[in-house]
Amino acid sequence: MESILRLYAISKNFHEETSETQAIADINFIVRDGELLSIVGPSGCGKSTLLSIISGLIPPSSGEVRLLKQPVTMGYMLQRDHLFPWRTILQNACLGLEIQKKRTPANLRYVETLLSQYGLGEFKNHYPSQLSGGMRQRAALIRTLAVKPDILLLDEPFSALDYQTRLQVADEIASIIRREQKTAVFVTHDISEAVAISDRVVVLSKRPSRVAAIHNIQLPAGVKPREAPEFRNYFNLIWKELDIHD
Repeated sequence: MESILRLYAISKNFHEETSETQAIADINFIVRDGELLSIVGPSGCGKSTLLSIISGLIPPSSGEVRLLKQPVTMGYMLQRDHLFPWRTILQNACLGLEIQKKRTPANLRYVETLLSQYGLGEFKNHYPSQLSGGMRQRAALIRTLAVKPDILLLDEPFSALDYQTRLQVADEIASIIRREQKTAVFVTHDISEAVAISDRVVVLSKRPSRVAAIHNIQLPAGVKPREAPEFRNYFNLIWKELDIHD
């Protein structure tokens, strides 16, 4: 796969009146075009901060995020769906298009097609309160996909869901991303989630976080990821790496 962006020597320090905290130190890795890459690490190690740096929301203290293809657009999916309760699902899904002044008839048809393809067509005129948590997350993803980003950035998007719903929705979202042939960078604290849905997993150390390991995930086709023998091996390996560095 061709690389789409590279993180080069990324560091981030946070300054207070009397002290300075280094959150991230010398992070280096690439993101390949069309892959789903997960970032895992101990709580508080700066995973979300790193995602914000990739998106351009905050600058690094040093280092550079290099876009290796031009132009590249990014879509950000947060921990909660942030659907507006007074807007229908269709209206929520079109929000990004409205902000970018791109709500054209063609783009509206594209959104309606996505809603239909991914089980929300008959609910497009419902309000968020009428949908389950998993359906709301699908609607949030479609809102992100509607603006046709090259890279999706997902910051623990399933953390607000109960465990059973989380398992189902994580698999659904990964399938949608692959079907739409998007590149995705996915932050999670759940090792099993990362192994089950990712092409590669970047393991970060405790703060100040560095790259402890990068794993190419290769699970057999035709078997549910969590049922594959290799799944347990990857899980145990990453667990030990986090334990060593935590």
